[in-house]
Amino acid sequence: MRLSYVLGLLSALAVALPLSGAKAQEAIERRVNELLGQMTLEEKVGQLNLVSHGPPLRWEDLSEGKVGAVLNFNNAQDVARAQALIQQSRLKIPLLYGLDVLHGFRTQFPLPLGEAAAFNPRLSFLASEWAAKEASHVGVNWTFAPMADLSRDSRWGRIVEGFGEDPYLGSVLTAARVEGFRKGGLAASAKHFAGYGAPQGGRDYDTTYIPRAEMYDTYLPPFRAAAEAKTASFMAAFNALNGEPSTANAWLLTDVLRKQWGFDGFVTSDWVGIGELVNHGIAADGAEAARKAILAGVDMDMMGLLYINHLPDEVRAGRVPESVIDESVRRILRTKFRLGLFDQPAIDPNRSEAGFPSKESRQAAREVARETIVLLQNNNDVLPVKSGTRSIAVIGPLADASHDMMGPHAARGHKEDSITVLQGVRERAQSAGITVSHAPACDLMCRSTEQLPAAVEAAKNADLVIAVFGEPQELSGEAASRAHLELNGKQIEVLEALAATGKPIALVLMGGRPQVLGPIAERIPSILMAWYPGTEGGHAVADVLFGDFNPSGKLPLTWPRATGQLPIYYNRLPTGRPTIPNNRFTLHYIDEAITPLYPFGWGLSYTQFDYSNASIAQKTLESGQSLDVSVSVTNKGSRIGQDVVQLYTRDPVASRSRPLRELKAFEKISLNPGETKRITLRIPVESLGFHLDDGSYIVEAGAIQVFVGGSSLAEPIGEVEVTKPIQLPQEERRASASTSVAQ
Repeated sequence: MRLSYVLGLLSALAVALPLSGAKAQEAIERRVNELLGQMTLEEKVGQLNLVSHGPPLRWEDLSEGKVGAVLNFNNAQDVARAQALIQQSRLKIPLLYGLDVLHGFRTQFPLPLGEAAAFNPRLSFLASEWAAKEASHVGVNWTFAPMADLSRDSRWGRIVEGFGEDPYLGSVLTAARVEGFRKGGLAASAKHFAGYGAPQGGRDYDTTYIPRAEMYDTYLPPFRAAAEAKTASFMAAFNALNGEPSTANAWLLTDVLRKQWGFDGFVTSDWVGIGELVNHGIAADGAEAARKAILAGVDMDMMGLLYINHLPDEVRAGRVPESVIDESVRRILRTKFRLGLFDQPAIDPNRSEAGFPSKESRQAAREVARETIVLLQNNNDVLPVKSGTRSIAVIGPLADASHDMMGPHAARGHKEDSITVLQGVRERAQSAGITVSHAPACDLMCRSTEQLPAAVEAAKNADLVIAVFGEPQELSGEAASRAHLELNGKQIEVLEALAATGKPIALVLMGGRPQVLGPIAERIPSILMAWYPGTEGGHAVADVLFGDFNPSGKLPLTWPRATGQLPIYYNRLPTGRPTIPNNRFTLHYIDEAITPLYPFGWGLSYTQFDYSNASIAQKTLESGQSLDVSVSVTNKGSRIGQDVVQLYTRDPVASRSRPLRELKAFEKISLNPGETKRITLRIPVESLGFHLDDGSYIVEAGAIQVFVGGSSLAEPIGEVEVTKPIQLPQEERRASASTSVAQ
């Protein structure tokens, strides 16, 4: 899928900004300048102040023009109260009401990492649209999402909020999320800018070291996609990047974001991020931290109170030009006018989220969740549930854990709304006349196995065991870095006991990242990754277990065999000593296989897909042309199914080492039994290059290898020759691929 194509498609689906077109933008700029000309210095700085509900918020500050935005307002009553106070202020400038709406407001959709497994931007758009519709209903108008941070290290807990390890997949889905939020009524804030997903040791908030060329090629593309999709704002990251904290990083916030990409929205800090410049060791006190952040390009101070307390004095002392303040205020006012906030009527304080989840939102949540589930293995065709099955034992502490279905950052989600896996299986089994027993086997953290004997007995008396284990949501998300990714507690002991019964077992894993399974993966025939599937997760999992929906999810990240392999990712650089079996002095571990347990893009189906007759339309390419690759995909099985056709390339000889493979295009297709579709994937030749440290972009002359298949293990199908080098300034670089389908 070509990113520009996706942007165009999603823009057609999305509602346009309240004011659009060149003349409308000129009108906005006039209104911004007129309003700015009426403001005192204190009122200007007030627009840069972002405060959370509760202390230290002083409600009277709203009527005095000392606050430009608020966060953690999640009900109409509080929004209405704030709006009334704003009307008492001198200039009556409306507020932005921000909230972490990551994967749903009341109706919970799968976490973003799970959503990425669908490889389907339409569903990313749909999930974000529903989240926005529910949040905007009670007055929220700004979300701190999507998280565009790429991560190659599953030890990092916040990997669950992003899209995995690939910059192209992340770019497509980030754009879809921005558009979906806007369609539903929320302005987006792409976060965390930038490099936050690569902390040393996988430790949240730790420093990152990323060469600039690698930033341009790997970590920045999803953020650029957010800018091109018209995100309203960016959020600066907590981390230091190459020794320079992101909150005071002028290269990121001004050179890249404003000058190279032309972004004219605003940047907010993360929670107390400006004050943390003191901890980073680049500011002696709050005043210096505020000065460095505003001069670097951070327009809004979240929960630091440093701008409101120090910037007026910094301006009067001549250390911060008032023109810098004016430009930050201009960006914020511009956004508020674009969102139509000045013209919106006051909200009805009687509005409530109690009408959600609705029948329609549940249907959407179930649709999305089904496509996120990844069938990792299915030995002996244990799944789907066989027609002759008469009894099922559902075992595991997460089987009936309604709170954990939602995952972290669940906004206004209520656990009572969740359909658990046990509920979903019981409901579906009842319609088939199958009896269902349940035994948790251990407590939620699996510290005690006092209940294990009852679980083993239930397994012995059943035709099929559905084991639901994994990572309780408390172990995932922000500040949940893990040094050990093995199944926590005594889960392995429980699974070993279940396997010893000899009964067929389907393991449903819940969690926010891959889990290290060890030898148990060889003893459990069927394994499904369900992530945190959300409000309708139990129904979605049951749909897949019983074969009412054919699994089609693909891994958006590489699944390690051992924690010690991390960071691990498919698009790594080659080594001078590639792996040779039984040769100690080549790339390997002496105590573990070098390969992952499951590769990027991996995911099985209940049917089989055959790829054949791959062809490359044109074997020599020059500027302005495209790499056109066609392949026939046939459903060889007896069930309707979906597969993700994935196209990878490699530049084998270049001026600097290039990745072994890079995803350049994908398309999710549905095929009836016996049906064949011929797919053409088109990649502009300009997308086959790489960046230099100065941000310039080059496509070198020479061979490009091409691979097509259903995962990153795709087979090679040939190569093309780029006849002449192509070099573009960074700001002229445009992305990737398009897809067409021919019967």
